[in-house]
Amino acid sequence: MVHVLSGRTLLQPTDPERSRVFYGEQLGLAVYREFGTGPERGTVYFLGGGFLEVSGRSETPPSPAVRLWLQVEDVAAAQDELRGKGVEIMRPPAKEPWGLIEMWIADPDGTKIVLVEVPAEHPLRYRPGT
Repeated sequence: MVHVLSGRTLLQPTDPERSRVFYGEQLGLAVYREFGTGPERGTVYFLGGGFLEVSGRSETPPSPAVRLWLQVEDVAAAQDELRGKGVEIMRPPAKEPWGLIEMWIADPDGTKIVLVEVPAEHPLRYRPGT
């Protein structure tokens, strides 16, 4: 069995600097580390229990099969903050049939990002009898 110590999602954007502005300034992700020089340099962001690396350059946008799931404390507050930073809200916060509150945005290349609030009573946070 492979013993995984850490993991990260890798993105190769069509415009690396535009993506760094989005993830670092608009989304507000903290930088874990940076490497290399020039426009294709790498930036690794903290992503809760993992990391998001934006590095290199791609001539084509990412597959629509790739999406990011980010848990936040308060989706409504995140909506206000992101709107204030010029981020387009694709779908405003809504409580889903499975009990999570979700809001959708996209990065500059169209990678869909769901921001999720897990309510206190949801089984992901609370299990009766435990």
